[in-house]
Amino acid sequence: MKTGCSKLVRLLCVLWLIIWAVAPRASAQPRPSLGLQFSAGQPTLSLTGGVGTVYSIQYATDLSPTHQWIDRTLLQAQGGSNLWTDPSAPTLGRRFYRAVSVAAPADTNLAFIQPGTFTMGSPDSEAERESSEGPQTEVTISRGFWMGKYEVTQGEYSSLMATNPSYFTTQDAHGNPISPDLSRPVERVSWGDAVAYCAALTTREQNAGRLPDGYLYRLPTEAEWEYACRAGTAGPRYGSLDEIAWHRGNSEESLHEVGGLRPNPWGLHDMLGNVWEWCWDIYDPEVYGTYRVLRGGGWFDEHWSCRASVRRRSHPTFRLDDVGFRIARSAVSWSLVPPERPQRATVSRAPRSSA
Repeated sequence: MKTGCSKLVRLLCVLWLIIWAVAPRASAQPRPSLGLQFSAGQPTLSLTGGVGTVYSIQYATDLSPTHQWIDRTLLQAQGGSNLWTDPSAPTLGRRFYRAVSVAAPADTNLAFIQPGTFTMGSPDSEAERESSEGPQTEVTISRGFWMGKYEVTQGEYSSLMATNPSYFTTQDAHGNPISPDLSRPVERVSWGDAVAYCAALTTREQNAGRLPDGYLYRLPTEAEWEYACRAGTAGPRYGSLDEIAWHRGNSEESLHEVGGLRPNPWGLHDMLGNVWEWCWDIYDPEVYGTYRVLRGGGWFDEHWSCRASVRRRSHPTFRLDDVGFRIARSAVSWSLVPPERPQRATVSRAPRSSA
């Protein structure tokens, strides 16, 4: 018994020293360090580094000359020790970890979303609840990512794609003239349009040297979207409805410029209201085929549709004047295959018909 315990202690000490020693030094930043302990048989890492700096947590199974470091997550140093548990670590075998600083995005309209666990969906007792919002499920977002602070604007979309498909350019919902404002969200974009925008943005930023190798822009997964929307809060919304969302009761049945209302605690604006936002996920392939998920509610919707747990679905070619999107940015190695996404119920009302 004493021998086994002593071996375990020696193993932990060796791993901790290897982790700390291989973490590279970032220019003009304090050297990051990683501590290691085991919790329920899984390695839990504690990161200390430059406050606000994002680090790629990587692992290798050996330190031979041909070894390969594999990205496992992104983690932001936020003061003190920042803990992260690797759910993918095998029970047997060994891993060596290191922390590598990642350059901050040139786009300051991106907010970093720290990994974490939250309760997805709404309780049976929530007012106006729909069956598609349950059952409530504990979901772990094990990989950090960046998310747009705002919905993609007409200006951003037209600058990159050389077109502006939006309805709200020179007239409101009733055909009355309005002043052009490219800070309004782009709308009348399909899921395919949104994916194409993300691909074009990835190519542009790579060519300009502003996107590191191995990273891309994409749509958020549904679990990422709700996690970021809630931002650590509980309940149907992250604030008073009229203070955070443009909805049918306060929008005057019109689209509004992004960022005009109070953000959520993580600095994200218009997560509820203004336009519905496409997510990457297929809604339910067995029942609805290729239909994709929409989240957040829009300017035309009643208050009950502007809640963190509300879900809609539509065909990936669907376009309407209250449907837009926002971007996410992450490492390619784990993008678009979200292991955290739970199975959800299949009953839901469709978005407002274009008819």
